[in-house]
Amino acid sequence: MQTSSLREQQKRDRKDRIFNEAMQLFKNKGFQETTVVDIAKAARVSRGTVFNYFPYKEAILIADLAQKLTDMQSRVNGSSPTNPLVAIYAIFDELASFVENNPDHILPLSYELLNPDPERSKHAFVSLPLVPFIYEYLTQAREQNLIRSDFSRERLARTIANTYFLTALQWAAYRQDRSIREELKKALQLTLEGIVV
Repeated sequence: MQTSSLREQQKRDRKDRIFNEAMQLFKNKGFQETTVVDIAKAARVSRGTVFNYFPYKEAILIADLAQKLTDMQSRVNGSSPTNPLVAIYAIFDELASFVENNPDHILPLSYELLNPDPERSKHAFVSLPLVPFIYEYLTQAREQNLIRSDFSRERLARTIANTYFLTALQWAAYRQDRSIREELKKALQLTLEGIVV
């Protein structure tokens, strides 16, 4: 039993070391310029070991954003906004900070979410807890009669998450002359309020 828990701890430590070294390399060298061999060398493991934990390089970015979303959820939940729609705006504001601080990660993250391999794109989308996070607030909004009830909360949460991902992709690809914070705020406003007068 003790040997098993020690082995599990060693695996967690190895995964953390690979992740941390990869993120440092991405920061210093750039995502595109960093190879899996670079990551393996920095983490003092084999290339195959890197793939055991992260089957492709983009999976490391997915893990990073997933952790940031989990941390963000704690912060937003801790601030306890009374209006759940205000909370969703707060989420988008925090997500804008992520985009501002990691502009070179947005295109590979977006590529992973739009990957032509359906298993990879599904894995990326499911690994990021944005939809369940938004779903919580939509549940509160539904209870307060703040949102329409003719669409499922799941569909609404996916639509709002897609609004974030596509707006971030467009900004990273060709709109960096604009404020990502304003772009996300306007996109969310259109999603929540619609375009029909």
